Amino acid sequence: MKQRRRQGFVLILVIMAIFVIGIQMFALSDIANTMQFQSNAAYLKACQRNLLASGLVWAQENTMIKNGEIFDKTIQLDVSQMKIRESALNVTIHRISDSQAEVQVDTSCRRGRQIQKGTSKYGIKYVQTNKVGMVRQREVGKDTRNYDRKQTPSI
Repeated sequence: MKQRRRQGFVLILVIMAIFVIGIQMFALSDIANTMQFQSNAAYLKACQRNLLASGLVWAQENTMIKNGEIFDKTIQLDVSQMKIRESALNVTIHRISDSQAEVQVDTSCRRGRQIQKGTSKYGIKYVQTNKVGMVRQREVGKDTRNYDRKQTPSI
């Protein structure tokens, strides 16, 4: 009589293949989460730069046009047309002298569970408008920059 050999070798190969595929899927999902986190961080940084530039331009223009009406007030600007969801832009202008002002631009943007907030201070040299309304001088200089980032990785 012939003895039958058990054919367990194929079953062991199939189980090991499933195990290896499971490990690869776990590693790929971790890599995908990391890529998503880095993509969101880059998006937030770009949005914050755009908000900062918009706030600074607004402050430069309105410092010369309004002639002191907006000094020492925090003004929240409408950023809905920039199409940056869950963002805020606050500008505060402090008069230092008759020809200098300090602009503080506070930005905040959020995407998912990541939040990026920033505060930047800039010095602006300006000359108030003359009788005709012509602006004679405008100069902007970067003073300080302070970022407060609060980010939590997505799972």
